[in-house]
Amino acid sequence: MKYLDEYRDGDLTRKLLDEINQTVTRPWKIMEVCGGQTHSIIKSGLDQLLPPEIDLIHGPGCPVCVTPLELIDKAIALASRPEIIFTSYGDMLRVPGSERDLFSVKAEGGDVRIVYSPLDALKIASQNPDKTIVFFGIGFETTAPANAMAVMQAKNQAIENFAMLVSHVTVPSALTALMESPDVQVNAFLAAGHVCTVMGYWEYEQLVEKYQVPIVVMGFEPVDIARALLMCVQQLEDGRAEVENAYARSVVQGGNLPAQDIINQVFERTDRAWRGIGVIPQSGYRLQKAYADFDAELRFPEIQTIAPQEPSVCISGLILQGLKKPNECSAFGKQCTPQNPLGATMVSSEGACAAYYQYGRYAIHLGENEMTQ
Repeated sequence: MKYLDEYRDGDLTRKLLDEINQTVTRPWKIMEVCGGQTHSIIKSGLDQLLPPEIDLIHGPGCPVCVTPLELIDKAIALASRPEIIFTSYGDMLRVPGSERDLFSVKAEGGDVRIVYSPLDALKIASQNPDKTIVFFGIGFETTAPANAMAVMQAKNQAIENFAMLVSHVTVPSALTALMESPDVQVNAFLAAGHVCTVMGYWEYEQLVEKYQVPIVVMGFEPVDIARALLMCVQQLEDGRAEVENAYARSVVQGGNLPAQDIINQVFERTDRAWRGIGVIPQSGYRLQKAYADFDAELRFPEIQTIAPQEPSVCISGLILQGLKKPNECSAFGKQCTPQNPLGATMVSSEGACAAYYQYGRYAIHLGENEMTQ
């Protein structure tokens, strides 16, 4: 399989890892921002093959995980209404709210439907004019173009029974918040390749200049990851801070300009709450005034009074900030499992806790202490 197998080449991956071993001379903390990359790293065992000087920190780049509890509760409230058909990507249905999740609403008779595109939700709206169809529009910049297109089409086609519950956030804002935090210690970032495919990496250049932290755009296969890590280590050891692109087959500096254009036509920047982290100024998108009629929170203002209740034992906020590893949580694999999750990081397909659980990372610090179960 050309263009796939070569990025899973074991010999090339080992060669790159050997070069990392030969290059590194001191401890470095490197954060992979994307939860999908976390899963690739844990699944392939790359974290266990790196020299002990390299500490991989898992970042907040899982859109399901950072969706605030308040918005999950709002989604559940909307999905419970008989006049609403609530549509969402499948990985949101198991995310726990304060008391239950969307699957529970569906089991109790709520019309909750899994869709694979916001355009599927728009089609459902056309077929059900007597219902209001709400689409749960979450994600980073990767899903924003398709969601923007759905809203634009709803307006152009006068589909008035369509609305979107928006929870879009942006990666550069999260990196800024992490670098401004007195608690977070990150020496370099591995940027999410799919986000950069849409947005490019020009936004990171000012972050590198301001904070003097290397940022390397990384793909998702073992060779991609090992190459990006090597580039990161080389920068750190040389005392350089630059933006480098280790995912050139997909990413260019300027990104996908038509995709950016559709985002800018429909959305505008706003403050957004991140689950476990708090409000980050100007870190997300909301619908512009011209599309406000399609904003579910404005159409159903009564959901604004919902007050969430986070489980006290869950440390997903610390995990999303890279301050803790999943297996350092007292509830991990015990009170919190994929069957009974306390937080989104355990059920999301990009959640760090889910990766650790699925691939057996129960031992704290990879064997330095006894197994936790």
